[in-house]
Amino acid sequence: MFRTKRSGLVRRLWRSRAPVEGDGETDRGTHGSGGCCMGKATKVAKSNAGSEAELKALTHSVLKKIKEKQLEVLLQAVESKGGVRSPCLLLPSKVDAKVGQQSYSLPMLLYKVFRWPDLRHSSELKRLSCCESYGKANPELVCCNPHHMSRLCELESPPPPYSRYPMDYLKPPDSLALQDSERGYWCVVAYWEEKTRVGRLYSVQEPSLDIFYDLPQGNGFCLGQLCSDNKSQLVQMVRSKIGYGIQLTREPDGVWVYNRSCYPIFIKSATLDNPDSRTLLVHKVFPGFSIKAFDYDKANSLQRPNDHEFTQQPRTGFTVQISFVKGWGQCYTRQFISSCPCWLEVIFNTR
Repeated sequence: MFRTKRSGLVRRLWRSRAPVEGDGETDRGTHGSGGCCMGKATKVAKSNAGSEAELKALTHSVLKKIKEKQLEVLLQAVESKGGVRSPCLLLPSKVDAKVGQQSYSLPMLLYKVFRWPDLRHSSELKRLSCCESYGKANPELVCCNPHHMSRLCELESPPPPYSRYPMDYLKPPDSLALQDSERGYWCVVAYWEEKTRVGRLYSVQEPSLDIFYDLPQGNGFCLGQLCSDNKSQLVQMVRSKIGYGIQLTREPDGVWVYNRSCYPIFIKSATLDNPDSRTLLVHKVFPGFSIKAFDYDKANSLQRPNDHEFTQQPRTGFTVQISFVKGWGQCYTRQFISSCPCWLEVIFNTR
């Protein structure tokens, strides 16, 4: 039987869909499913045969109406899991698709099929700044590229006081204060392995920065190119798991961190917590999720001379700490981030 190129692309796309519980996927983190913060994950039950067949038929029907070049764009994004830069997939935003009794917009259907089977509502999503539809209100054509989206990390209510831990600001042996020539940068990034800083400070001037160990396409802070003398097997293991890493993006409301890797990251930031608190929580961010790690308005309101947390910080701004794969704090054997195998210190210039 003669099969068209379009049919071949559709079949490859269906085979690359995000797995649900019971599909035999051993590393669910690679697709970004799960909850966010405090380690809770949402499990998705595998669809029954009827609904699975219905979803397949609907998805095939929708994809066969898309132009071949657009299918190629979608396939490139899906098969590379967002590692290859792909253009927007602009499709009508008001077309609805129905699975059983549930109706989905065309974008939502593609997001559920190719990234998050447990996705319930568009309010759970955040469009990435690389997308043409970013910041546009109700456009007739909206980007349906599932890797131009992330899921919002919803902060949970603070746990009881006993589960908090003392502040663990680590003052590096050499001053991290910005030089006069660097004051045009909105932040600098330091990469650490346990108590040792590896490589130079990376100054950031562009609105968005990729920090990664290995990325098929992309420029930014490549941790894989840094020479490390650390022989620890744990450090080497975590370094190899950083993968696509994270994306830092400066936006009007603050700085967002998007977890592009296959494993969770852990973040501590003063603007993520109650301003009256004297200790800070570490927040767990699963793959595929975004979190507003730094809020400029909150930071300005927190600049109090008697506040211990901030008098210990470099005078040029505030510090956000991000650990790859391994967490720290009350729930872990590592009480301080300086015990984490691979971590980042992001210093914001609020002047």
